[in-house]
Formats: sequence, C-alpha cells, structure tokens
Amino acid sequence: MVSTRRLRIVYFGTPEFAVPTLRRLLETSTGTEGLLLPHEVVGLVSQPDRPKGRGNRLAPTPTKELALAAGIPVLQPERLRDDTFLSAIAALTPDLGVVAAYGKLLPDALLNIPPLGMVNVHASLLPRWRGAAPIHRAVIAGDRETGITIMRVVKELDAGASFKKVRRAIGSDETTVEVERDLAEMGASLLLDVLQEIAEGRATETPQDSSLATYATKITKAEGAVEWSLPAERIHNLVRGLQPWPLVSGRIGGARVLIHRTELTPAVSPDAPGTVVRAEPERFEIVAGDGRVLRVLTIQPEGRRAMSAREFLAGRLIGPGTKVERG
Repeated sequence: MVSTRRLRIVYFGTPEFAVPTLRRLLETSTGTEGLLLPHEVVGLVSQPDRPKGRGNRLAPTPTKELALAAGIPVLQPERLRDDTFLSAIAALTPDLGVVAAYGKLLPDALLNIPPLGMVNVHASLLPRWRGAAPIHRAVIAGDRETGITIMRVVKELDAGASFKKVRRAIGSDETTVEVERDLAEMGASLLLDVLQEIAEGRATETPQDSSLATYATKITKAEGAVEWSLPAERIHNLVRGLQPWPLVSGRIGGARVLIHRTELTPAVSPDAPGTVVRAEPERFEIVAGDGRVLRVLTIQPEGRRAMSAREFLAGRLIGPGTKVERG
C-alpha cells in the first residue's frame, strides 16, 4: 500500500498566471478537487501591492485577493531575508513550498525552511527559457512549442531538476496573452500530479542539461519601439509577444499608435520599409525590411481604445506612401 501524507503548503505567487494554481490548491483543501489526499495551503507570499490605474492607488495582487477571500494568511515582504518574515514562514510549519511567478529569487534561508523544499510551476520547457519572461520570449522568438515544467527550486535561476513537463503548441498568430492563459491552467493540473507523487514518496527528478539553457530576460518598454527595417515575420512575432505590455508602437503623421494584431501576407513590395502600401477598409498594409507586406488588423491610437483597421482609417488621411516611423 502506498504511504501518503497531507502536505502543508506555503504558496509563493503574485500575478494572474499564479491564480489558477492557487485556486486548485485551495480546492484540494476543501475536498472538491477529488485528489486521493487533500493538501492544506497554510499561507500565501505575494509581492507587495503596487500603485495601479489612473488614480495610482495601491491595488492588491491577484493572488492576494483570492487568498484573503479563502481566509489564508498573506505575507508581502519587501525583503525575503528579513528575520521577521523568515520566522513567520517557519511558524506556518510548511512541508513544502510551491512557487508560480512570484517574481523574486528565493534565498537559501527561505528555501531551507520547508523539509520537502520548494517546487516551481515554470512556463517553459526547461532548460529553454529560464528567467523572468519565458512565454513572451518564446513567442517573440517564433517558437512553435512551449509548455510547463514543474521543477525543484534551487539557488541558481530556474536550474533545478524537473519533475514533470507538459507541452503546448504555439499557433503562428497566437499572442502571449492566449498562450499564458492556457499554460496557467495546464500548470495547475500538472502540479497536482506532482504533489500527489511527492506526498506518496514516489516523485522522481531529472537534472537539466544546462548546456542547452536559454534565458528569458525581463520585457522592457523600449522593445516596443521596433524598426520597420526588421523582417516582417520578426515584427509579427514582436506584435504577438509584447502583449499585454508594452505592445509594438509606431508613429503615423507624428501621432503614436500601438499595434495589437497583425497578419503576415504573401505579398512583397519594392517600397522602403515602413511604407504604407495599402490603406483600404480591410487591407491596411505596411512593408517590412525584407520586402514582405504585413497587414495590420487591430491598432490603438495612444490614449484611446484599440480598434479595427477599418475604424482607424476612417477619417484619417492615410494612404499609399504614408510612412510609419519608429514609435
């Protein structure tokens, strides 16, 4: 007979990506998940609340809202090496830590508190795309596949051994937002499988091949101001990957615009990069650096809502020959 134990879990997560996993963990504690063994979330560690919106008011993190609604203690330390914080974690007597997009590296003093260590729900097929923005970087690079890796948390960034992986294809027109939404749910399901194996003492870990590692650096606002001298596919992938922020930007007639959706076309043009070659209701097309034509489907004048190309072109003096400048 398999020996099992009920795990006391402290959860580290901050943004929307971390919500599905936390929700599923909370469901195990109420027995609604249908696992062989329920687990107990004894606390949430989230990054501090940050100002948000036009009013610049402090807004609770997505995971904090869910935890408070479930009556789970919430800790939001500025410093993870703070003795008061470390004592608070130890007082929760966790068996295991679960990390999902927390946003900071965890020091050894914290990693050593749970007897079973910590595991991470990472949004890539490690060792590809270790780091802060694995989904964005996969889409920007034009990867055709990504996934979730449940891995052991170690001091080195995303270098721990993996427990399990699940794969997901990336469509050629899909954005980071769509891929991330799916991966968040997939990660929640895969984590529960791993937790069951850990609880039963039968989990296995496979070391990563660090020679194959690539790194997903943090997205910056400056990356949105792309050069139209880039190949069309590269610009298209940037449009898909730089979502929901900062978005690809440009200037048309001096006015800044944000580009939400594009489509690659088979057409080519001898015009200079950044030249509008069509400005019809259903065909707003711009030539890229390799001569290929990119069709703009959804665009947003700065300070206004996103709109279709048809809406954008209505009433604007934009036609063939108009230049799109770097934004």
